[in-house]
Amino acid sequence: MQSKLANTGTSIFTIMSKMAADYNAINLSQGYPGFDISHELVDLVVHYMKKGDNQYAPMPGLPQLREQISNKVNQTFGCNTNADDHITVTSGATEAIFATISALVHPGDEVIYFEPAYDSYSPTVLLNQGVPVPVKLNFPDFSIPWDEVASKITNKTKMIIVNTPQNPSGAVLKKEDVEALVELVRNKNIFVLSDEVYEHIIFDGAKHHSVLANDDLKDKCIAVFSFGKTFHATGWKMGYSVASKAITEEIKKTHQFVVFSVNTPIQLAMVDFLKKPNHYLSLPGFYQNKRDLFLELMRNSRFEPLHSSGTYFQTFSYSKISNEPDVAMAEKFTKEFGVASIPFSVFYGDQTDNKLLRFCFAKEEETLKKAAEILCKI
Repeated sequence: MQSKLANTGTSIFTIMSKMAADYNAINLSQGYPGFDISHELVDLVVHYMKKGDNQYAPMPGLPQLREQISNKVNQTFGCNTNADDHITVTSGATEAIFATISALVHPGDEVIYFEPAYDSYSPTVLLNQGVPVPVKLNFPDFSIPWDEVASKITNKTKMIIVNTPQNPSGAVLKKEDVEALVELVRNKNIFVLSDEVYEHIIFDGAKHHSVLANDDLKDKCIAVFSFGKTFHATGWKMGYSVASKAITEEIKKTHQFVVFSVNTPIQLAMVDFLKKPNHYLSLPGFYQNKRDLFLELMRNSRFEPLHSSGTYFQTFSYSKISNEPDVAMAEKFTKEFGVASIPFSVFYGDQTDNKLLRFCFAKEEETLKKAAEILCKI
């Protein structure tokens, strides 16, 4: 059988989480919170389940949820979206990304994206017979080399994918980055897909610069978001996309044949939960405290931190400890020391190895203390 994704194997996140379980290691690899979600939110879901709201929701999402999302987006970014024309509720942000690329990328179209990269971008482009065009972010600050991006644009370029705050590096787009992006796509038939799932997990007083806030991009940009990341409920797979009316119509055509609609009781719970903005506006301080705690706990280790401006990931260099490949080191630390991480090279198509490991700090304080205690002895 001929595979459409011949070079794609089992996800590193699956591999490392299984290894963590097999060796009873502290799992700081896969990116999910290690603490309870809001009991209020759980109670709301249970309420609507018991009330009998358990059948199909409308394909693009419940109207009242799309209305709440529209209000949130407009208040947060100062834009002018409406529930009917611009918003699609999806089964997680990954499905929103898949539906968007599937709707807009045709065979032979080129899609520029940045490495290190979230692992769904390139395979989704390939599945739609597009051509992935990776551009490496500058190391070690993971800024975008805009001159190189400009050199990669051809008459076949259909889309540029950006990710802010960026997984895995924790870098965030600055105002000047968005301005550079605007100039690159000006008067060109190029879409901008912006993965903004960590929009509320941003540190040190930095501002999240969404593509939605820029009038010059409003007719060609798509932003995707995640309730799972925002409300610590990654297993619920709840997200949404925001785009112009014309683009949204195309996204919905694909979305309806991928999942059709997203589960009803959680949508209803989100309607109520979003009415209290502090549920998401408090996240920067909450996660910055965890980042700062983890950095302080690791201060006396031989690991060297790279700056993380957002997400709930912290990257460390182990170059003062060993020159072994990062995949081997991640496996060694899991099996021999009992702390699982993600090797950074897997986020590059060519497996660039800068001797880095990514750790998820969205864990209880006690878990971080135990992990750091072990790592500081290496």
